[in-house]
Amino acid sequence: MAVKKKTTKRKTTTKKKAAPKKKAAPKKKATKSKAKKPAFGGYAISFAGRKETAEQIFGKKPIAPSEMTKKIWAFVKSKKLSNR
Repeated sequence: MAVKKKTTKRKTTTKKKAAPKKKAAPKKKATKSKAKKPAFGGYAISFAGRKETAEQIFGKKPIAPSEMTKKIWAFVKSKKLSNR
């Protein structure tokens, strides 16, 4: 005996369309200032022409970053390398 299979109709689903892409905002042209402002704050330190190595400044033992910063500033002040 052959058994008939029931056929069920499937609901067709509609594919969702992707949302339209937004256009990028137009870039504004930078306006040139009349006179350039000098850089705000900071030090200008020149290590040019220095012959000291990192081992001479920091030593041969590993040190923490905070100690490294202290030694750099001690070196800069002792050699008068800053602009202030």
